[in-house]
Amino acid sequence: MHEVSLVANLFEILEKKAREKKAKKITMVKLQVGTLSGAVPEFLVSAFDIYKKDTIASKACLKIEEVAFKVRCLNCQQEMIKDDFVLICENCGSRQLKVLAGTELILEKIEMEV
Repeated sequence: MHEVSLVANLFEILEKKAREKKAKKITMVKLQVGTLSGAVPEFLVSAFDIYKKDTIASKACLKIEEVAFKVRCLNCQQEMIKDDFVLICENCGSRQLKVLAGTELILEKIEMEV
């Protein structure tokens, strides 16, 4: 479960940002998690809840926005959301697809009390 190491790295960032802003506590953290990021949102929430104890984020909630796997066909320019990993254009049958979204793991927002 590599989500624990992801959350540990996340807390390094959170603590640094809280120090920079002289925050008293962190109240909310929002992540964008792509379908193909390799991170399981439920495991991230569990790891976050365990890791936050006795930290500046002890009362914080973690919100996760799941980002769908989106591709564009380089042949016909059709954009599509894929719920499978068959990389074939549904419109023209081309295998030349460009990934547009779904691989990201982004810290989108931190809410703090200063």
